[in-house]
Amino acid sequence: MAADTSAEIAPEQPQIYLITPPEFELSSFPDLLGRVLDAHEIGCVRMAMSTQDESTLSRAGDLLRETCHARDVAIVMDSHVLLAEKLGFDGVHLTDNNKGLRKLRETYGPDFILGAHCGTSRHDGLNAGEAGADYISFGPVGETLIGDGSRAEADLFKWWSEVVEVPVVAEGILDEDLIRSLSPVTDFFGIGGEIWRQEDASGALGALIKAMQV
Repeated sequence: MAADTSAEIAPEQPQIYLITPPEFELSSFPDLLGRVLDAHEIGCVRMAMSTQDESTLSRAGDLLRETCHARDVAIVMDSHVLLAEKLGFDGVHLTDNNKGLRKLRETYGPDFILGAHCGTSRHDGLNAGEAGADYISFGPVGETLIGDGSRAEADLFKWWSEVVEVPVVAEGILDEDLIRSLSPVTDFFGIGGEIWRQEDASGALGALIKAMQV
């Protein structure tokens, strides 16, 4: 299809990459997630539970997979590759310096989503992209006292958007101002605690989405 050059084409709005809380009630959170998915267009969901208990992860994974797939939304799991495959997830989000990413790509093929969190490191992001990551996430973006306080600055996203084709996710302590400023230079916003801590999670997400459009 030929491009329409009669008018300037507006840049695409970033997609929402929704991140679960580290802990949640199995009896209620799937319904809450479903309401958010019904109210907003979501690109992907990441189950990011802090527990290492396989039984808990499996029960939660079954419920969240059903919730997402019923709405044709992809879901990935933090770190646990074998469990993600067993539970029928669409992929995995790697958080351990992307160890073994190239081998995972060879093993699971092109259709299994492999994401890689690379902190604030351009170098790690480039290596992960070359090893076969489907997307790179950088963060935290907002100010934090956790760790050494390092942040993924706007210049990193600007450089990435200009030089690298692998999609990039901005995540970690986002607010409306950060979303407004980063919207032209990121493909996804990783939204988690920013909305789950609020009484109206769907409304809170709507406010953040609106900030992209300003």
